[in-house]
Amino acid sequence: MVSFVVRMKFLPEDRAEVSDLLRKLAEASRQEPGCVSYIPHSLEGDPDTVLIYEQYKDAAAEEAHRQSAHFKKYAVGGLYQKMRERGREDLLALV
Repeated sequence: MVSFVVRMKFLPEDRAEVSDLLRKLAEASRQEPGCVSYIPHSLEGDPDTVLIYEQYKDAAAEEAHRQSAHFKKYAVGGLYQKMRERGREDLLALV
């Protein structure tokens, strides 16, 4: 299982567009056969920081996600153009 959190910062004026892109990206990503979980969150007290909790069956499923048309359209062509900062935290399950 591959699990991680992506943290992104956006400008307040982009909030509505970012929300729409995240909704479309999440809907499409959840349909991928290797996607276990794909949940965008806003950070409480900081609505311009977005965290996406992602889980995939394996590394191949994660790579398939990154190569998908919807990722290229909504993430690379949309969110990546608006974000001011981006970080990724890889997670290891304890149990």
